Amino acid sequence: MKLIERMTGKKIIKIDSNVPRSYLVSLVIKYSLNLLRFITVKFLFRSHSKRAYIGRKTRIICKSKIDLGNNVRIGDNTKINAISEEGLVLGENVKIGDNSIVLLSGGISNIGKGMTIGKNSFFSEYTFFGAAGGIKIGENVIGGQYVRFHAENHSFNSHDKLIREQGVTHKGICIGNDCWIGSGVVFLDGAELGNGCVVGANSIVTKKFPNNSIIVGSPAKIIKKR
Repeated sequence: MKLIERMTGKKIIKIDSNVPRSYLVSLVIKYSLNLLRFITVKFLFRSHSKRAYIGRKTRIICKSKIDLGNNVRIGDNTKINAISEEGLVLGENVKIGDNSIVLLSGGISNIGKGMTIGKNSFFSEYTFFGAAGGIKIGENVIGGQYVRFHAENHSFNSHDKLIREQGVTHKGICIGNDCWIGSGVVFLDGAELGNGCVVGANSIVTKKFPNNSIIVGSPAKIIKKR
């Protein structure tokens, strides 16, 4: 158990008696291989991490713009493009689930701002981070599957130009500490959550919300306070 705690960065009080020993062994093997993948390319990162875990078939572009804290876990088959002004900073014990995409730029003509995720934050499988306008996520944030961040929006006011020729806006997205984000939630450019917020599954967040708000819907609205 001590070895698993060290690898995951989590304090495990008790392992359920129904968990097979073979499964625990497979976890140790998996994390050992993921750690080895990090060690073999560690010198390429802008990182002082002693220990991080990179999943199978994960593709990372521009490692020199990435700063990883200890025990960061990046899931299998994840794609990261860190080309941006400020790069990608993942705090201690951050986890990004399998099959996720981290895209910090919208293109080579105008690279994105970057993204920061605070320590002990966890995002499940198939999360999409579009961080061209900048994303800042606090500490101890938990996100379900298929959560999407789109820190960029298209301008469309003119009738004389194609929408694709009218440029984009970059307001950025900011998530406070200790938030719970349900599965399928979409954050659009300019969205902001205060500390302690809860967002219901499949909500679309388009604006700013104060601390301890419980919000649901499309577009999301406050239904009560914690």
